[in-house]
Amino acid sequence: MTSEETRATRSETDACAPDPATTDRLLGGAHHDPHSVLGAHPHVDGTVVRVLRPHAVSVAVLPNGDRAQACELTRVHDAGLFSGLVPGSGGDYRLLVTYGDGAGGTTEQTVDDPYRWLPTLGDMDLHLIGEGRHERLWDVLGAHVRDHETPSGPVAGTSFAVWAPNARGVRVTGDFDGWAGWALPMRSLGSSGVWELFLPGVGVGDRYKFRILGPDGRWRDKADPMAFATEIPPRTASVVTRDVHEWSDDAWMAARAQVRPHEEPMSIYEMHLGSWVPGLDYREIAERLVAYLDTTGFTHVELLPVAEHPFGGSWGYQVTSYFAPTSRFGTPDDFRYFVDRLHQAGYGVIVDWVPAHFPRDEWALARFDGTACYEHADPRRGEQPDWGTLVFDFGRNEVRNFLVANALYWLESFHIDGLRVDAVASMLYLDYSRADGQWLPNVHGGRENLDAVAFLQEMNATVYREHPGVVTIAEESTAWPGVTRPTYMGGLGFGLKWNMGWMHDTLDYTGRDPIHRSYHHNQMTFSLMYAFSENYVLPISHDEVVHGKGSLWTRMPGDDWNKAAGVRALLAYMWAHPGKQLLFMGGEFGQPREWSEQRSLDWHLQSDDPLHGGITRLVADLNRTYRAQSALWSRDTTPDGFAWIDANDAQGNVFSFLRHGVDAEGRATVLACVANFSGAPREDYRVGLPSAGNWTEVVNTDASAYGGSGVGNLGRVRAEQVMWHGQPASAVLRLPPSGVLWLVPEDTGGPVLSVPAQEAAPAATVPPPLPATALPDEPEDTDIEAPATPDDDLQVVVTPADLVDPGPDDAEDAPDAGPVSTSVAPAPGTVGVRAVRTGSFVNGSSGTGTSDTGTTAGD
Repeated sequence: MTSEETRATRSETDACAPDPATTDRLLGGAHHDPHSVLGAHPHVDGTVVRVLRPHAVSVAVLPNGDRAQACELTRVHDAGLFSGLVPGSGGDYRLLVTYGDGAGGTTEQTVDDPYRWLPTLGDMDLHLIGEGRHERLWDVLGAHVRDHETPSGPVAGTSFAVWAPNARGVRVTGDFDGWAGWALPMRSLGSSGVWELFLPGVGVGDRYKFRILGPDGRWRDKADPMAFATEIPPRTASVVTRDVHEWSDDAWMAARAQVRPHEEPMSIYEMHLGSWVPGLDYREIAERLVAYLDTTGFTHVELLPVAEHPFGGSWGYQVTSYFAPTSRFGTPDDFRYFVDRLHQAGYGVIVDWVPAHFPRDEWALARFDGTACYEHADPRRGEQPDWGTLVFDFGRNEVRNFLVANALYWLESFHIDGLRVDAVASMLYLDYSRADGQWLPNVHGGRENLDAVAFLQEMNATVYREHPGVVTIAEESTAWPGVTRPTYMGGLGFGLKWNMGWMHDTLDYTGRDPIHRSYHHNQMTFSLMYAFSENYVLPISHDEVVHGKGSLWTRMPGDDWNKAAGVRALLAYMWAHPGKQLLFMGGEFGQPREWSEQRSLDWHLQSDDPLHGGITRLVADLNRTYRAQSALWSRDTTPDGFAWIDANDAQGNVFSFLRHGVDAEGRATVLACVANFSGAPREDYRVGLPSAGNWTEVVNTDASAYGGSGVGNLGRVRAEQVMWHGQPASAVLRLPPSGVLWLVPEDTGGPVLSVPAQEAAPAATVPPPLPATALPDEPEDTDIEAPATPDDDLQVVVTPADLVDPGPDDAEDAPDAGPVSTSVAPAPGTVGVRAVRTGSFVNGSSGTGTSDTGTTAGD
């Protein structure tokens, strides 16, 4: 080559190479638009192509993928930056990259160029993200496998997009670059804070992270906040995945969209997947769980959080990947199979959702771009002192959008039927668990977190608009008004709320020796003072069987027989009380040991011990009867669904009341519940009833089949026209010791009587009787039949109740609102109850419950 040719070549190379400042920014990771440097760019003499390939020996451009037209590029920087001039417009080219093989030879790879592709997000996407209104955020952020058709053939790859508004630069790294972490810079899309890159050749199963350069000049490796799959903890990388599950629950989804959950039967079995039966994956759990639910009859399961979390001891309440089901039990499609299988069998799936706080792990959301990105910048609002976690900045558009979209994602991508929102009280109060001077008031000088209120309202309104028939449930343990009031009426918009006051009072009462219970009678009646101020769930949850509290079994006084009787009586009373019911796993057979996430339940007790097996049989009968009796659920949230028969028999430790409802034809239905919490039977106990005639004893918790003593009424009682307890008729009963009776009138064939004006509830779907199936650990044949639904139609007795807002001395140490005084006036034909109490309450608790929810993992 002549000197003139050499100078011409060098001049051409210099013209193709970026200027030194641009090169330094590119290689230093601080270039916001690497696509303006790398890739193909028009030139007066053809097309300039620049490629960043560290460790490459050489790089050549293949126009239209044709090796015969290969154009060798020149290395212009030792870091692996290659550049050169290619004839023509560049068009649909490929790269031929040569690497050393470590043994003195070389290997070649033909690859596509990541820097020749247009952004995968449009202007409208970026606008909606900035406004905090992109309700399908998961469609544009995260890692998405994509296929493109080109003249030279299809190109498969994965697009990556991440929100990091204060980053100086972002790179993606993973299996595809040997975790080098500096060869694949992403581009910033305007002022949106979004960084994006399409990587050909990256597909399902590839692990990745984002390497982010913060304003402080420090690089941080971060898991993808929008990751749809992750490595199995303790490994922390995100994983590229693709949804290929074919759903088979169309009938369930169509029916769900037509129902109003608070007017439907809802008996919830709360589960921790890892300790229910350890060692199973999502698909195996689904099969065994369906069989178990067929036996026990619950309508829904509620899963402790399944979003990915690094620390198993948090039970899932310290989430790091909000869009990824935990990989401990399989892939996202395996979890979809789990939900699909339950839906096909007729069971709903609720998941715990944790938008209140997140952990400080450096590889996750904390200071994501080197600044307080997802959390509030001021520690007086951005830190949760009880749990050592960080609090989301609910006032930031993009953060609010992230959480609302996440709620929608679980409902849409996984067909979830409900979200139970954890630790709502910690979100609502700025001074939650904070001393004076450690919290910032709102713009009005108050302690209410107005940003959190707006977020919860938006989340609930959006969820119910987009997914009719689902339910949101608040774990909210204070007297915040209107938790289940619609947002258009100023409420938070939840469908249901946990009744923590009922739980504390009931467990405290039933945990006492029967001889002392008469002095605490009001603990059991007080919940009816406020039972209809919200739409309630009665929870005996995981929080009540941990942290030294003992199990439901050990809370009961007496020997094993009395403990079993106490558990049976509590559950039957709970199932009859207004509100949906939730029971944590193990409670359905009286698990004696406290729950631990590190071991299985004591399943052998169901077959080895008749007392424990009897509790399971009772729960199955309660659930079957509950589904069949619309009086127990069709008017759960209105005062006309309940009336006391006698609330004042403190000396006898007896409570009796009526539940009223309507069936599918709009006819009145009624059920009487009589609960004897004394340790002795009651002979010749007269109870007022709304009509004379035969009443069927559909539940007797003391039945010998349940492990009881067999005291009862031979399955039927005769009510006479003898007024009692303000009712026109009455019956004389034998009340079993520590026992509960449910009575329903037999069919008289009489006319349909008038009922108070109210929309009839939809008919409950009661699955046909199924053959007994094996319990999770022990095979056992148990024939359980649902009691027949009586056709008797009776005049509903309505008991009005004042709506009260009990004080907030909650189980999560929320701020105290001071003394409360409440009363309910007696209604005609009913026994009036008056209570004037001062002090603070736990969600309506009579004040004797203790602040005893666990603080592990912030749950």
